[in-house]
Amino acid sequence: MSMLIKNMTFKAGQTLTVVGVIKPDPKRFEVNIGPSEDRIALHFNPRFNSCGDINTIVCNSFEAGRWCEEKHERRFPFYRGQEFKVVIKFTLSEFVVTLPCRSTFCFPNRIGAEKYSVMSFIGDARIRSIEIK
Repeated sequence: MSMLIKNMTFKAGQTLTVVGVIKPDPKRFEVNIGPSEDRIALHFNPRFNSCGDINTIVCNSFEAGRWCEEKHERRFPFYRGQEFKVVIKFTLSEFVVTLPCRSTFCFPNRIGAEKYSVMSFIGDARIRSIEIK
């Protein structure tokens, strides 16, 4: 499953809510937010069993053709075949991610833009709704 949204506006101060359903036999899925397809400010990547990671959320950014330093989140409230909701609050300095278990963690806004216009959803989840407020 892959979905690309271009020319949307996600500005500092806004919140993105993503609701989806995990596929029955998932390896990973990702939500990417950035100024273009080849620059990613937030790569949110829950891994069930992928790239040597098991039940781990990996966040990163991609710029100048390379991945930066990964940040790992050990809380993993995603379950095969189950619906999930992830809320991402965007501030000038960081993304505050609220997981389905209501715990939060922060990832820095490394690119530093005030708004982003490209979002992609890839992998083993079916996205049901996307809302920016």
